[in-house]
Amino acid sequence: MQAVFKNIKGDRLIWAIAALLAIFSFLPVYSAASDLAYDTGDGNTFVFFVKHFMHLFLGFVIMYGVHKIPYRYFRGLSLIMIPFVLVLLVVTMLQGTVMGGASASRWIRIPIVGVSFQTSTFAFVVLMVYVARYMSKIKDRKITFNESVLPLWGPVFLVLALILPSNFSTAAIMFSMVAVLVFLGGYPVRYLGIIFGLGVVALVFFIMVAKLTTGPLNVKVTTWENRIKNYSNGEDTEADYQIEKAKIAIASGGIQGVGPGKSIQKNFLPQSSSDFIFAIIIEEYGLIGGFVLVILYMWLLFRIVIVSQKADTVFGKLLVLGVGLPIVFQAFINMAVAVELFPVTGQTLPLISSGGTSIWMTCLAIGIVLSVSVKREEIKEREKESFEDNPLEILTETI
Repeated sequence: MQAVFKNIKGDRLIWAIAALLAIFSFLPVYSAASDLAYDTGDGNTFVFFVKHFMHLFLGFVIMYGVHKIPYRYFRGLSLIMIPFVLVLLVVTMLQGTVMGGASASRWIRIPIVGVSFQTSTFAFVVLMVYVARYMSKIKDRKITFNESVLPLWGPVFLVLALILPSNFSTAAIMFSMVAVLVFLGGYPVRYLGIIFGLGVVALVFFIMVAKLTTGPLNVKVTTWENRIKNYSNGEDTEADYQIEKAKIAIASGGIQGVGPGKSIQKNFLPQSSSDFIFAIIIEEYGLIGGFVLVILYMWLLFRIVIVSQKADTVFGKLLVLGVGLPIVFQAFINMAVAVELFPVTGQTLPLISSGGTSIWMTCLAIGIVLSVSVKREEIKEREKESFEDNPLEILTETI
């Protein structure tokens, strides 16, 4: 164990925040798993506790392994992985399974290990790395719109087109995060406006085509429309049932909460251990627990910005922002849904909610951020060694 800790590099505060979020997640997940245990019929919540532990353990193994990889390798890997991701998304559409009663082609089952995997979350990370690579490549060049359409936006729209039919919220978040990253990378705002307009036209066209069909696409688009209409009009739906139960849980929690494991609404709130776990956390730990959680995510955001600013290359800076910002953005969307600031989206709370794919991809993204911070530490170590060997020469060069 000591050897492992000795080999842990990178921003120690990010490691600490990730560990705190993971540790914090155990009791809420164990408590909220009673709903899942009831659905399975055996009533054994400890099974879900162990499952969550294994997901987190594997996630931290991924984080540890990825943070040992020099981040410059991710530049080339993104080019290789984009075609692989596209194939994976196509396969997902063709053989996607039903998970948790949701009829959507979002998951594929890996036959060897018998594990279901949500491919869109992996595609999200790969796409952000690819965009960071392209934006760093053109950073000091004047680029025309026509020149950037195919290499930059071609893969983006292909990935979004394959995710959109089954998962509108993830596709919308991905597009938003790509837009933020290219803006931070210096992409002209007027070009970004054109892309946004083309995206809206493509979405409208997709909805029109789906409405003309009688298959699953029509059902999916109708569901989107109903959610937006009901959210605006305040009508009663299944999604509103979830929101109402979430608000009751939050109101019941008060300042200090009812205590760990004492939630009542976990027995009535669907997806209480994943999509709506924030409501259960506030019910059991009160506003104090919710505030601590918000502080941890804000602290993570702060450290991501610090690592980005200290990165030694433009690619490193954009890479950290590209894979790091979506973690915090997703967290606040999940919280906003629980308090009815957003319609129900199905987004999990990173490192807190149960669910293997979400945890693993969050750990993958954090591992990439840590990889960039490791490089910064290596540069500082070399500068320190150089100063110890030739202090007068270093001081002279500085002056």
